[in-house]
Amino acid sequence: MKRMVDLKEISDGRLYSSGDMVRADCHDCTGCSDCCRGMGSSIILDPMDIWRFRLGIGKDFAALMEREIELGVVDGMVLPNLKMESGRDACPFLNGEGRCSVHEFRPGICRLFPLGRYYEENGFRYFLQVHECSRKDRGKVKIKKWLGIPNLKAYENYILKWHDFLNDCEEALPGLDDKNARILTLYVLRCFYENSWTAADENAFYEEFSERLKEVREKLGI
Repeated sequence: MKRMVDLKEISDGRLYSSGDMVRADCHDCTGCSDCCRGMGSSIILDPMDIWRFRLGIGKDFAALMEREIELGVVDGMVLPNLKMESGRDACPFLNGEGRCSVHEFRPGICRLFPLGRYYEENGFRYFLQVHECSRKDRGKVKIKKWLGIPNLKAYENYILKWHDFLNDCEEALPGLDDKNARILTLYVLRCFYENSWTAADENAFYEEFSERLKEVREKLGI
């Protein structure tokens, strides 16, 4: 999801690499679950998030659509997001003790918080969101450790490929009529979310994703 704001208004004014230290450590979020509540449709899921859920909790896209996720339009594309539970307005994976029940398999946006990504011409860097997290006593932690992703370089490459692909799709949409625009968005949804991922580990997922991406790009001509 693109945010058309001045970076200086939402960050500490710095850009970071994964090896940098940043004041993001919330001390295991003890006694706090604010970032798991009232998030609306902002927790957009990428294909790897769906793969992690299938591997971790045994639910594929169709099963998740029954309660945990919903579809929305993001920059013209139909993409899934976590669905806040009605009544308590909280993430469906937030348990009664106010803890994440899928922490090991949590989505990429959740891993990133309270950081964000600032995309540049040939990659991206990280920035610290200064108004999003309610904790005021955050400690310093290396971004690589905070994300908790074993092969971070491969993950960052995947994120960049996915971001660039969605950008290319968005740029193609204005040249299509309503029917063909819908066909494009639903085709992307089917190929990257509805169709099950078979990879057994992260490296295999990256390979499977790259193969699907190549096939879809060729099919769409983008």
